[in-house]
Amino acid sequence: MKADNAILQLKYDSVVEVLAVLKSITLRQALDIFYKSRVYEEMREGISDMHCRSDTYLAEEIASEKTNEH
Repeated sequence: MKADNAILQLKYDSVVEVLAVLKSITLRQALDIFYKSRVYEEMREGISDMHCRSDTYLAEEIASEKTNEH
């Protein structure tokens, strides 16, 4: 199910903020990581209703995804 674009934008903002705090990085760095993540792609495409999950869950998934790349 695809979410309304305005709702997705608000969700993206929230997830980026949580990611920045979680990883102790700047919002700019968190934004860069977010837009390169699989989670962002899944949210944008409406896969698995990712946008319905909590901001913390999504930020942790992105952090985990980034950690597993190395």
